[in-house]
Amino acid sequence: MQALTPYPTNNTQKRKKERKEFKVASHRKTMMKVANLIAVFILLALASSFVTAYDPSPLQDFCVAIDDANSAVLVNGKLCKNPGLATADDFSYSGLDVPGNTSNQLGARVNIITADLMPGLNTLGISLARIDLAPNGGLNPPHYHPRGSEVLLVLEGTLYAGFVTSNPDHRLFTKILKPGDLFVFPFGLIHFQLNIGKTPAVAIAALTSQNPGVNTVANAIFGASWPLYPEVLTTAFHLDKKLVEDLQSQEWVNPT
Repeated sequence: MQALTPYPTNNTQKRKKERKEFKVASHRKTMMKVANLIAVFILLALASSFVTAYDPSPLQDFCVAIDDANSAVLVNGKLCKNPGLATADDFSYSGLDVPGNTSNQLGARVNIITADLMPGLNTLGISLARIDLAPNGGLNPPHYHPRGSEVLLVLEGTLYAGFVTSNPDHRLFTKILKPGDLFVFPFGLIHFQLNIGKTPAVAIAALTSQNPGVNTVANAIFGASWPLYPEVLTTAFHLDKKLVEDLQSQEWVNPT
């Protein structure tokens, strides 16, 4: 009977080497997956930091840098009172029930309550306004808020309200509003309210900034100081130069 010969030693060593190499390769693949996962987490963390590290919205039209502290002004709201000295009066305001005087060429008056009148609003990012519009055409003219969106609540009367989207579409969104109706004007878009009823109209506007700012379009274009060159306006608005100069000579009422 022929004796069994043992498995060749060189083949055993070869298989051991192959198993070791396979384990090393598997370990490397696992480490690569872990490294890729860590890289993804790092990128997400960096992206999150970029999102939360943006410059805060300004509370005024511009802020020119200056080195002289004596000539500087506050930008982010106002100085804060010692919390221990705050009272309930700082967080309240009386008088929004008083009708605004609408005896002007627009038939409108906007009474806006900011941190100047209600100190507790400081840094909270909100403000409120009462809008009074005279019967038969009282108008809060086309304007926009450079630092806030607006939600309008009609209390009395019937309003035709709307806004226009930005370039290039310039879509007009309008609605006839009655007491109890709400309408929202998105951030920075031109909007308006017109009283189409035969009785006075009253609305309350809530804005998403303690100082949303107001830029009335007609006032800014035709009532700028100094006046714009008529050639700019004749080309932009397709108007006759004499008409432009006539419009620039008029008084432009600020409803606020």
